Amino acid sequence: MSEVPTQAAVSPGVSSEVGRLRTVMLHRPGPELKRLTPRNNDKLLFDGIPWVARAQEEHDVFAEALRSRGVEVLYLTDLLVETLAGEAARNHAIEAVTGSLRLGDTLRDYLRQALGELSPEDLKDVLTAGVRNDEVRGGFGLVTSLLASDDFLIDPLPNLLFTRDSSVWIRDQVAITSLAMPARERESQLTELIYTDHPRFASVPKVHGWRREHVEGGDVLLLAPGVIAVGVGERTTPAGVERLARQVFADGAAHTVLAVPIAQERATMHLDTVCTMVDVDKIVMYPNVADHLTAHAVTVSEDGTLLVAETEPFLVAAAKAMEIDTLHQIDTGLDPVTAEREQWDDGNNTLAVAPRVAVAYERNVETNRQLEDAGIEVIAISGSELGSGRGGPRCMSCPIARDEA
Repeated sequence: MSEVPTQAAVSPGVSSEVGRLRTVMLHRPGPELKRLTPRNNDKLLFDGIPWVARAQEEHDVFAEALRSRGVEVLYLTDLLVETLAGEAARNHAIEAVTGSLRLGDTLRDYLRQALGELSPEDLKDVLTAGVRNDEVRGGFGLVTSLLASDDFLIDPLPNLLFTRDSSVWIRDQVAITSLAMPARERESQLTELIYTDHPRFASVPKVHGWRREHVEGGDVLLLAPGVIAVGVGERTTPAGVERLARQVFADGAAHTVLAVPIAQERATMHLDTVCTMVDVDKIVMYPNVADHLTAHAVTVSEDGTLLVAETEPFLVAAAKAMEIDTLHQIDTGLDPVTAEREQWDDGNNTLAVAPRVAVAYERNVETNRQLEDAGIEVIAISGSELGSGRGGPRCMSCPIARDEA
């Protein structure tokens, strides 16, 4: 077993999807998932209500599988507690979470004072699990009287589980993303707070930001050093891709951005639910979209003008940008029915821990067989409860440091 790297031993930076993974940020399912009910799970973007204890067990196995491969695992909530130890970060977090127009002045003033008296650990719980109307001990007035007792004054954040979405590392800088769905906006705010005020990331350059045009991390794939594919669909807008492209070109972090239109469907909300890299020249892809997935290659001229090429098949455009002969496609299933079922079960959503080594859900038997036949070592994990929010190993992980592929 490899030794887990120390903080001092690993500098943050990611230039591909498949370089050996050194440091990753996860979020272990917590009390925020216990706030899901049949009345609010749709609003909070969950297809079902998970068995939280089992989800935690499955997540612990996932984390241990990474550690066994020498990966340093950081937990988002640990980083958040350490960040909230600083007065400026605490004040910023409280101001942001009490800014909702639905609170009213009486309740807002009470919450600001009450949250200001909490320890960093307890404040973390409020920020992630939320507060119901029947849980407050003051601020009573018109708002508290008219809201139902179980209405949330501060919404829980069950989608924190999917740490990939709120930030993505591009070389040695981190892009704070802008999440499109109102239920997830505060995730980006908390992530930005960590990257801004936690001592570990104080010197890290930051780009984009939660106030910018919508870009979600699940839509951003680092195909190769200097080549970034960005899905454009339900969650990431064309304007978001344009903004991100301008930033990475200006910083020299990329020479080509592939803008990839994707279907506006629940099972393909992000590009990484359609395809993920498992080797420097191999990609696992949902076969039902492979033939018609396209891309516009975006580059930049010497005067800073964005140059947008005509659309090409995605695999062709990607191989050209990556300067390889062929980007080899691994299908997720041999027949349309199996492929569609394993697409729904996040068969494409693998996490590479090294070239030709990937974590995948064990339930996707055919996809895993296809990967193994292509020479990919599969680290299979259980996901019966983790998958209830429609996300796989890649969705649940934000790589912070990888070796060069």
